[in-house]
Amino acid sequence: MQHPLHQFIYCPVCGSKAFVANNEKAKQCNACGFIYYFNPSAAVACFIRNPEGELLFVRRAKEPAKGTLDLPGGFTDMYETAEEAVCREVKEETNLDVEIRYLFSIPNIYLYSGFKVHTVDMFFECTVPDFSQAKAEDDAEAIVVIPKASVRPEDFGLQSICKGVEQYLKR
Repeated sequence: MQHPLHQFIYCPVCGSKAFVANNEKAKQCNACGFIYYFNPSAAVACFIRNPEGELLFVRRAKEPAKGTLDLPGGFTDMYETAEEAVCREVKEETNLDVEIRYLFSIPNIYLYSGFKVHTVDMFFECTVPDFSQAKAEDDAEAIVVIPKASVRPEDFGLQSICKGVEQYLKR
């Protein structure tokens, strides 16, 4: 198995090419001694429900898994809490303002431009009074509303989202 930092050749501190695997999650520079630990990125995924028990999903407009169902969400930005990321991502993708509650997390590997990004996907349940203001924006191609009883995990294209949907439906 390739080291998760195999594509990182030069030390980010001194620029030396003596940047080598230190262990399964870190590289060390033999020139300056700097050790870089490869930790997961934080991401959020949101189940949005209304009082009728329907769930709002988006259809992905971009790869990976373009055209499949997805939960609104994405990476947290620098200096942003997970809760702030939820509100921002949901607003960007659906135009909705939501009340939020943390549910659970799942480790994931997200393929972005050919690079494997290790993430911790944090799942939240969001509530809204209705979906009347929802519209697909940003990287969402369409809004899809489904009664909870009709949701099928296999309709979701990303593995961690599929696992998250399975776990959510068991609650």
